[in-house]
Amino acid sequence: MTNSGELIAINGVVIINDTAEKVLNADSYYVAEDTVIARLEVNGDDTTDLLASYITTPATAVKAGVLITPQRGDYFSAITLTSGSVVAILK
Repeated sequence: MTNSGELIAINGVVIINDTAEKVLNADSYYVAEDTVIARLEVNGDDTTDLLASYITTPATAVKAGVLITPQRGDYFSAITLTSGSVVAILK
């Protein structure tokens, strides 16, 4: 998806605001409020948690307003929150 397509969320969004794992293909996550992320999966690989590759101190909340985008052309495939909420911008 182009950068402009991601910013206008042409494929829709899902608001995630609970602590259950949410499996869906996302181009990015917009952090809607201060949020602690417990797990982050990429490219459908449910055996590897890549959270530390995106957040240097995973136990600390990511501040509201941050847009988390995948690295190297990857896509996000699942997220689990400890607290807070994110908006998944669908792939």
